[in-house]
Amino acid sequence: MVNVLVVDDDDASRESICRGLANSDIKFAITCAEDGREALEILRGQSPGKHVEMPVMVLLDLEMPRMNGFAFLDELRADPKLKNAPVFILSSSDAIEDKARALSGATSGYLVKSEMGAGYKKLPTLLESFLDSLEF
Repeated sequence: MVNVLVVDDDDASRESICRGLANSDIKFAITCAEDGREALEILRGQSPGKHVEMPVMVLLDLEMPRMNGFAFLDELRADPKLKNAPVFILSSSDAIEDKARALSGATSGYLVKSEMGAGYKKLPTLLESFLDSLEF
């Protein structure tokens, strides 16, 4: 079982990501957050009704209200208990500046939503390849 935290404020994106992961051969335990602040509360065990088991892989959107993806990433990497969590940026932005900033924030990868295929079909394969290459 692979624990995944999907952090995205767009309901349709979250639903498509979850559906794409659910159609995989890998069993994903999926938890969702609508922004970076909620994601940190979940990861720190401070969110009533939402919990994620460690270790966890984070799929992070960049543009969100309250706390965007970059602010979340900065706070996550500053937290001694959470700093090693693998984070994949999953954004609609294809801007080179966003990619460079994300990769300098110690992310595991930068994925453009439009390149993940219909229903995010490529996402489970990419995550499976990543998991095969490391030990949690």
